[in-house]
Amino acid sequence: MFRLLTKASVFPPLAVGMSACSIMPTSSASAPKVEVGEVRVNPDIKLRRMVYRPSDPKGAVLFLHGFPETIYAWKPIAEALSSDYEVHAFDWPGYGQSSRPGTDRFAYAPKDYAHVLEDYIRTSHLDSSNLVIYATDIGALPALLAALKQPSIAREIVVGDFAPFNRPQYMYESLQGLKSKPSSDAVRAAMNSNRDEILANTFFRGMPVGEHYELSQEFRDDMAKGWDGEITSADAFFHYYSHFTRDQDYFETNMEKLKVPVKVVWGERDIYIQKEMGVEYANRTGAKLSILPKLGHFPHLQAPEQTVDEVRNAFGAGGKRMSE
Repeated sequence: MFRLLTKASVFPPLAVGMSACSIMPTSSASAPKVEVGEVRVNPDIKLRRMVYRPSDPKGAVLFLHGFPETIYAWKPIAEALSSDYEVHAFDWPGYGQSSRPGTDRFAYAPKDYAHVLEDYIRTSHLDSSNLVIYATDIGALPALLAALKQPSIAREIVVGDFAPFNRPQYMYESLQGLKSKPSSDAVRAAMNSNRDEILANTFFRGMPVGEHYELSQEFRDDMAKGWDGEITSADAFFHYYSHFTRDQDYFETNMEKLKVPVKVVWGERDIYIQKEMGVEYANRTGAKLSILPKLGHFPHLQAPEQTVDEVRNAFGAGGKRMSE
């Protein structure tokens, strides 16, 4: 998701384009309660989370971010859904303001993230029968691994722009380099030294300037803080990939046991993980598939209104009110 540069670049000026903040809640109901705080989900992990709580929600949705994002990736979408649904998002360990335990206590592997997801749902007392999980990039495989363990973890899981299988040929060169040593060590070092280049260009790489979309300064600043501390977001990403092939192979071997309905959404122009990965997964599992024209690896940032629609569609006729 980056180039191995030796000199970090500054954030380029944003071109005129779609503003993620332009989507607004469609209901005139009273404003929901909004909470940004911390929740401890197990002895080693405390997560920063963002929760929107309307007075009478139809259901709950949990958003799971990718690299190098934080909870603020979901803020405009959460606001748009919050009149009708209870909306949750949390920072994965190693990202944002969540815990960053040493690797002797937490491996940052997809399977470890799956356990964190299970713990969060349990700790937050979410009703899985009326829960939609929307997961992208590094968040998607943990969601599916958790669903293998807990067949009733959600009413539907929406996943996209991720790597369910060990198919390096469909992945960006630097991501291929993270899959094994010694190349992974060089990529890790570059990621840690080129934070500004990663945050400036990851979301827009390969796009004409005129197609760049807006990222709030709050989101940009929050991601930048992820490089603070002994374990940076780049380190967490490196450790995730060091176990990635193992967990991909486990999922591929067991994916026929998955019971939760899955919808696959993919940016047609994703250069980091090509759409062929999503097509293969959908063809082999019978999952619903939506290829999003002209969008890249971050559809939820590039066209947030489509993500809002995907969530609403997952609830069908609107879901049941949680008070019912």
